[in-house]
Amino acid sequence: MIQTLFGSLEQEKEKKSGLLQRMKDAVSRTRENLSDRIEEIVAFNKEIDANTLDDLEATLIAADLGSTTTRQVLEALRERATYKQIGDVNELKSLLKEQIAGILNGASNVPARQVNGPEVLLVVGVNGTGKTTTIGKLANLLRGQGRTVLLCAADTFRAAAIDQLEIWGSRTGTEVIKTKAGGDPSAVLFDSLTAAKARSIDYVIVDTAGRLHTKQNLMAELEKMRRTAKKVIPDAPHETLLVMDATTGQNGLQQARQFTQSAGVTGIVLTKLDGTAKGGVVVAISRELGLPVRYVGVGEKAGDLLPFDSQSFVDSLFE
Repeated sequence: MIQTLFGSLEQEKEKKSGLLQRMKDAVSRTRENLSDRIEEIVAFNKEIDANTLDDLEATLIAADLGSTTTRQVLEALRERATYKQIGDVNELKSLLKEQIAGILNGASNVPARQVNGPEVLLVVGVNGTGKTTTIGKLANLLRGQGRTVLLCAADTFRAAAIDQLEIWGSRTGTEVIKTKAGGDPSAVLFDSLTAAKARSIDYVIVDTAGRLHTKQNLMAELEKMRRTAKKVIPDAPHETLLVMDATTGQNGLQQARQFTQSAGVTGIVLTKLDGTAKGGVVVAISRELGLPVRYVGVGEKAGDLLPFDSQSFVDSLFE
């Protein structure tokens, strides 16, 4: 019994260590850009004072924290810097970590929902962000946890989206329920949720159109799908995940604002985190949208989607 418990603890420790290393690898470009610049600023100014923080402001904005978030982070340090109470670069980094972790934890402080029946995840986002690929990776992640998953191909506006989802379904061993291109998204959603209830499926992941003829059409379609979901499962959808491309930085943040206002977004999936030196956009999202980052994409493979952990992210940025 003790050996089993010890083994479980060791496995959990190894798992966390593995996730931390993968996060470090994903944000390596951002870390190099940020940490190296902080070292240079402190070395140039000799001591950490108000001038140091002024120079640091541009560095944080360049890492895509955004001007609003950067000001909030630095304001908390200004009094200490004015009185020269920040001893060295390591203490400065520690204080930055503390401020950034506070922002991320504040956005993630959402109580867990009790779901009765299949949990419905509505996935939204503009074309090109990696939405359908993310759905395939999420299915792979959940199935790896021993959960049953059904994919709903409700992006009927783009024929290639249905084909792409079927490829991911085949790759991950996950059934896809679909209709013909141009069909009614709400009808295929109804069929998917009905099937999931009958089979006691754990998760239904719903792909949605990233573009219709107008923004109004897109949002009207999403609202219709939400109403349809509630007819089958009264508290569905349980989560509406917005897929964002990390490489678009502040431009992606503008897109996110539009979706959050119209589509009831509850969380973010940030793709291509490994492809940018501006990973600070994670902090801007949490601060300016008040939304938690649920997952991050760190590569092209099926296993390259990580549950987001704010402490691992912050530790990875400043190590």
